[in-house]
Amino acid sequence: MRHRMSEPLPIAVIGAGRMGAYHARVCAESPDVALVAVVDADARRAAEVAGQYGAEPATAIDAHLGRISAAVVAVPTDSHLQVAGPLLERGVHCLVEKPLAMTVRDAEALLQAADRGGAVLQVGHTERFNPAFMALGRYDLKPRFIETQRISPCRFRSMDVGVVMDMMIHDIDLVLSLVRSEIESIDAVGVNVIAATEDMANVRVRFANGCVADMAASRAALKVERRIRIFAENGYVGVDFGAKRGAFIRPTAQLMALRAAAVKAGRFDSAAVGDESFENLLDVQEIRIDDHDALTEQLAAFVRSVRGEAPVVVTGEDGRRAVELADRIVNTIAARPMYP
Repeated sequence: MRHRMSEPLPIAVIGAGRMGAYHARVCAESPDVALVAVVDADARRAAEVAGQYGAEPATAIDAHLGRISAAVVAVPTDSHLQVAGPLLERGVHCLVEKPLAMTVRDAEALLQAADRGGAVLQVGHTERFNPAFMALGRYDLKPRFIETQRISPCRFRSMDVGVVMDMMIHDIDLVLSLVRSEIESIDAVGVNVIAATEDMANVRVRFANGCVADMAASRAALKVERRIRIFAENGYVGVDFGAKRGAFIRPTAQLMALRAAAVKAGRFDSAAVGDESFENLLDVQEIRIDDHDALTEQLAAFVRSVRGEAPVVVTGEDGRRAVELADRIVNTIAARPMYP
């Protein structure tokens, strides 16, 4: 359906589960979007969510195809290709929840469908729009080592997949967005605590450019933590995604001079430090974080890309790469016996 760029983008939310309801709320609140319909195979659930936001409920998208230009696809991951593929083929722009697909083959099929239909495909890796992560764009970071932690108590959702595809996928995407390099090796271990698939996983990924990323995820923890630490040549960054705060730490000119002298002499001269404390040799800056709702910012970016005002932030290819790495991690875990 054609629409004028100045008019709200007519959109449908497909899938009225927990995430679909969040998307419906954000769409209803956006002045740049007109929420036409909420679609779910469960008619009662579709009516419940649609009724909250003044949209039409439906059990199938077919009746609304002539009225929408875009869709948010929030159905279970194994149905992404079945639902989003035909829409993309018809030129309907799609924001598809993460992960893009359960398999690399399905992810590639979605990219091909978008290409054939000339449609925008954006993947819902919402952490890219977390204000704490977006704030890192102000720093020219060239990571040498990245450490991520994403843990929480079990919510008994998405138990059909392991913690890698359920939770670590967020950090996989963040790491790949920070390190634009080929993967050299993967080492991973996983532990079953609750489900038939891994509930805890620890992964080390080595990249061809020398960067190393350690990622840990657990849905069997007693607390919630979402953090990233980045060690780069120009400093260290630590970010708490949940608290939306962070710090950038770099050596002062004095410490840089001490390091240069140590490299030249082949040894560190402790006497040159005098009574100076280590803390005083560091420049610690609190990262300024502009607070905003990540889902709202994600939708706004999607609308801008549909209107041709900006490139897609999280592309279909980004989604495919995340699925590919997640798949390799899961296979690495499977190849290592969990218990002797």
